[in-house]
Amino acid sequence: MKKTTKIEKPVWSKYTEEEIKAIVLKLAEKGMTSEKIGLVLRDQYGIPKTKIWNLKISKVLKEKGKFEEPTSTNLENKLQKIIDHFKKNKQDKNAGRSLIITKAKLKKIKEYQDKKGKKNVAKSN
Repeated sequence: MKKTTKIEKPVWSKYTEEEIKAIVLKLAEKGMTSEKIGLVLRDQYGIPKTKIWNLKISKVLKEKGKFEEPTSTNLENKLQKIIDHFKKNKQDKNAGRSLIITKAKLKKIKEYQDKKGKKNVAKSN
């Protein structure tokens, strides 16, 4: 049996739903992923969870067309760091192996997202 608890808006929070949306979009303009936006909202703005206002960061970003899948973005960043390291250190066998594995993960995730995207298009027609 699942226990449901209603999360109430904190007394100290002075933000409205529209203000939170504006903050999320402003942070997205700086190039942050939805994961990082959540951390910044918590740490700098004192907003514990956007669910309190019946919002999801990813949905707010999708409405404005600014949503990027965080998994693939993080993997691309990791891949770039490994490539830069491997260019300087050709003898690093672990980096070479890590490069191969990370490329495979990225390819697998992109294929999955493409497949998932095609399913969503088919459902909407």
